[in-house]
Amino acid sequence: MLSVCMATYNGAQTVARQLQSILTQLSAQDEVVIVDDHSTDQTVAVIKGLVSNSAVQVRLLINSQNQGPIKSFARALKQAQGELVFLADQDDVWFDDKVAQVVTTFQQQKADLIVHDGVVVDQDEQQIAASWNQYNHNQLPQTIGSNLLKNGYTGAMMAVSQRLLQRALPFPEKIEMHDQWLFLVARHEHMKMAVLPQPLMAYVRHGDNVTGMQRRRFTEMLQGRWRMWRAYRQLSRK
Repeated sequence: MLSVCMATYNGAQTVARQLQSILTQLSAQDEVVIVDDHSTDQTVAVIKGLVSNSAVQVRLLINSQNQGPIKSFARALKQAQGELVFLADQDDVWFDDKVAQVVTTFQQQKADLIVHDGVVVDQDEQQIAASWNQYNHNQLPQTIGSNLLKNGYTGAMMAVSQRLLQRALPFPEKIEMHDQWLFLVARHEHMKMAVLPQPLMAYVRHGDNVTGMQRRRFTEMLQGRWRMWRAYRQLSRK
């Protein structure tokens, strides 16, 4: 059984396209868990209309108030029952072979965390770069130190085992990024990780991404990295 976890927020213009690219790759034994973060547009209605006749089980949970992407993903991941769990943003597009390629890697390598590359596109699906990892200067695989300096493990391109989720949840209260936390836990627990070099999705970059790239002040970045380091250090004390 596979699970796909998605967090949505005011994604009415893009979520149907993304969901369609996901559902066509799943079977009736799989599930999609969506947590909507109190959208103020028609996101919920679009999702309900699209999945009403889907053979795949889709569970839609709606936050009573806006919680932000980390808590929304945490809620979705807690509900996931699959042996392998994919993370998905609301505005990307999965390539037709993404699920098959990741599942094959999961089965053959017994990996607890799998990450792949993506083609970078704008909101009109026009290509910006052929590789997200090159575009964002992600050097994979990473050590703990290099990851804390700059996280290269992008959640939208990640799948994790249920075994890793059980160790990583619940998320610490003040972590910076859920995808970085999953990497740190996997590394701490000496779990197998796999990096697929091929792009398996179109990764949309625009100003409205839920987990978009935002420039922050240097002091804010330092504070965020310190919080991640402290959370990682707490793992050794459990």
